[in-house]
Amino acid sequence: MTVHAVDFASLLCSRLCHDLLSPVGALNNGIELLAEENDPEMRERCLELLAESARVSASKLKFFRLAFGAAGGFGDVVDTREAKAAIDGLLGNDGRIEINWMVGEATLSKTAIKVLLNLALIAGDALVRGGRLDIGGEIANGRTEIVVRAEGPRLVLDTELRTALSGEADETALTPRAAAAWLVHTLATESGGHAQVASTDPAFLLFGATLGRA
Repeated sequence: MTVHAVDFASLLCSRLCHDLLSPVGALNNGIELLAEENDPEMRERCLELLAESARVSASKLKFFRLAFGAAGGFGDVVDTREAKAAIDGLLGNDGRIEINWMVGEATLSKTAIKVLLNLALIAGDALVRGGRLDIGGEIANGRTEIVVRAEGPRLVLDTELRTALSGEADETALTPRAAAAWLVHTLATESGGHAQVASTDPAFLLFGATLGRA
């Protein structure tokens, strides 16, 4: 049984809302505190927290717009600099994760960009104590190869995400947490390719996707 498009859209929306709840909630709390606070130093601190929460919210929205939505213009390809900016904004700004960008192509298909961003999202979530992400992508012989390597002191990847990436998950039992992984699997297989995750060392995870059409 294939996941109904509306049901899958609901999973993606739930994931997006879950990720936005914390920074948007912090904005709300900060505004309430600011309205009640008279001490100049505390008001300045509140404004700093509001600015940070606004930055995080904007970064998440920009990322999900490109990873889940129809952003990137009206053409069939997207400037890879947009993907890099989205990943840096979501994962690289707080210094917890080092981003090593190794994508040589100036543009990639919208499908490839979505796969790349969602693999980076999954890999970033797996780095629960921070670490490093190596992100690569190239077009060769009409096929697009995308590789994301996560390395850190502690890596956690749920079984549900592993099975969703490989296409072995029970489609009727998918949760919002696995939506990005299932999206990668679906986009890859619909293009005539595949997605996979490998772990030969406890210190790193290797995510890959091959797309049949560049």
